[in-house]
Amino acid sequence: MPPARPCRPAPRCASCRLPNPAWTRSTTATFSPARHRRNPLMQREGSPWQGLSAVTLKELSDHFSSARMRVLEWLVILTAAAALYGALQGVRSTTAEDPFVFLRLFTDAQAPLPSFAAILGFLIPLVAIGLGFDAINGEYSRRTMSRILSQPLYRDALLLGKFLAGLATLAICLICLWLLVIGLGLILLGVPPSGEEIGRSLVFLVVALVYAGVWLAVAILFSTIFRSAATSALVALGLWLFLALLWPMLAPALAQVIAPPDMMSLLSGQPSLHTLEWQQALQRISPTQLFGESVIAILSPMTRAIGPVFLDQLEGAVLGSPLPLGQSLAIVWPQVVGLVAGCILLFAAAYVVFQRQEVRA
Repeated sequence: MPPARPCRPAPRCASCRLPNPAWTRSTTATFSPARHRRNPLMQREGSPWQGLSAVTLKELSDHFSSARMRVLEWLVILTAAAALYGALQGVRSTTAEDPFVFLRLFTDAQAPLPSFAAILGFLIPLVAIGLGFDAINGEYSRRTMSRILSQPLYRDALLLGKFLAGLATLAICLICLWLLVIGLGLILLGVPPSGEEIGRSLVFLVVALVYAGVWLAVAILFSTIFRSAATSALVALGLWLFLALLWPMLAPALAQVIAPPDMMSLLSGQPSLHTLEWQQALQRISPTQLFGESVIAILSPMTRAIGPVFLDQLEGAVLGSPLPLGQSLAIVWPQVVGLVAGCILLFAAAYVVFQRQEVRA
């Protein structure tokens, strides 16, 4: 008897060739962890600063052609010209007596206007915030961020280009104001500035630019955090008003809580040395305070110390003699370093936030 042959399966139609539907996947997988795992060898192609000059020039052109910038420029020019006119009225009577007559154009005040340097300390944050409050969220609101980054352009170059364009705009405005002061001083006083005065005024110009960079970095940081330009502008202006007006009044109260005065200080009605040190440290959290202290030491050669002055600091000093520029810089070196560090830290925070954002949102 021949062996039994295995039965051949009955032919199936085309619709029945698949296995049991209960054991098949309805659709293919749309996400594979292994497929989307980042390749450790994957690196950027090209330099991260490619296109930096194009972004900087484009933003610089937008700043100088915008109506907002023109309004801010005229506000600063008219206010500074009024303060300068008041200073010139007071300086004319002491032209032959004061060896630093040109520096008095920056520091002298004529009621009801403050000095030229004080006006700059108040208006520079306003201009910087006006330039940077919509630097990033403005691209989102115009729906151009994804289109920009689809070009061979990294986020590094985009953010740094916007910051450098705003800083260059502020630098050009400050240089024009500086030339305006020097030119009006030459015409109306008829006395050329000395080398010491030119050097101190240039150092003041650099410190003012660093101060502007701090508030520009603040504005760009809030522009990166908030998607609404109005929200970022209000938060930046609120922080500026708090640090410029409210914080100097809150710092003494906080200093007395942290370091209460001793019995001798209470009897004399004067704060203790420990309380004064805390008060000064808390006040220096504000960039406005750091800028004000720097201006005092740079534009006033007679200034020998910032803060409380003790008798041992005046030992051997000739009262009324000005300090050279190098010693004045040594006095305000911590304040200038603090402004530079604040600018770097704020821009680094904006950089980290921008790198983690979803640009397609």
